[in-house]
Amino acid sequence: MSHQSADPESERIELKPADIRRAAMDLLARREHSRLELLNKLQIRFRKRLNGDVDEAGIEAIQCQIDRLTDEGLQSDYRLAGSVIRSRSNKGHGPVKIGGELRQKGLNDAVITAAFLEENIDWFEKAKEVSQRKFGLGLPGNSAERAKRGRFLQQRGFSWDQIQSI
Repeated sequence: MSHQSADPESERIELKPADIRRAAMDLLARREHSRLELLNKLQIRFRKRLNGDVDEAGIEAIQCQIDRLTDEGLQSDYRLAGSVIRSRSNKGHGPVKIGGELRQKGLNDAVITAAFLEENIDWFEKAKEVSQRKFGLGLPGNSAERAKRGRFLQQRGFSWDQIQSI
């Protein structure tokens, strides 16, 4: 006769640092992740394994492994920011939209600002390129067309000053 424990806590599987690290490395091997993204994805992954929520000790264990990966240079919010800035700017997105995306990924303003400075993109020139790619080389013929171009560039994430410079 098998004896089952009535206390579900006693059957709880413990998170092992090696398992957390391996899962984090798997995620980082695919693409750069922010600390917040890693934390969220690892909690989801281990919640399934634990048949419920990750407790406070589990969250601390995950954070500890993320700290180790950051210290070892395997995870970098700064590197992620640079990668996203390059990728999105090449797709014609402006700094306002890109900055918002980076904030959603959990990056702080100091990291975002430093990454924008490091990338050294001329956003005024980029706005002009995006406008020309969409609307051609000619200048807008009237105020309605100028407004249409402005709305397009604003949706792409360019600032008012960058839009007005075209």
